[in-house]
Amino acid sequence: MAEELKSKGLRQDLIDAKVAGLVASGADKEKIDVGTKSALYIQADLETEAIVNFLTSVNFTITQLKAPVIIEDLETDDQSVDVELSTLLGDKAPIIDTIRKIPGVGSLADPLESAIKKAVKPLLKGGSTMPGLKLNKNDGTVNSTGYVFVGNDPDSQNEFDVSNQNGQIENTTVKLIRDNILKELL
Repeated sequence: MAEELKSKGLRQDLIDAKVAGLVASGADKEKIDVGTKSALYIQADLETEAIVNFLTSVNFTITQLKAPVIIEDLETDDQSVDVELSTLLGDKAPIIDTIRKIPGVGSLADPLESAIKKAVKPLLKGGSTMPGLKLNKNDGTVNSTGYVFVGNDPDSQNEFDVSNQNGQIENTTVKLIRDNILKELL
């Protein structure tokens, strides 16, 4: 039975269906003309073209899709960044520590350190700017993947594999939704 359902091409399937219908209504299969000039062949040819025209005129809707994406370019604006106090003190920190160890002068280290900390405090939060990123897949500065989906969110691209035909069939569905068919096409 499965072999009977295997398509031989739309035109030939239409011819075979018409022949089967004629035989079911009592016609002798041997007397049915199916040659390329026969009315049956010409009708099947015209119906084939009509079906192809119909299918290429309607909109199909993707109802399920899971597919990996590769980000090609990524650009960001400049970003403000926080700066550690030790970075801002820089080469002054060892000087302040040395002043602390000098007898009679060491007491000046704490007020000096406090004054420096007070001066740099506005720079601690957002006190510096990191230039925006300009990353590109082609120059090797971005290596990123993601996924797109229609239907249920797979939560991770590890949950689907579309690298082979079985995965593509399982994770992709396109349907002809009856409401999408324009009345003038019927």
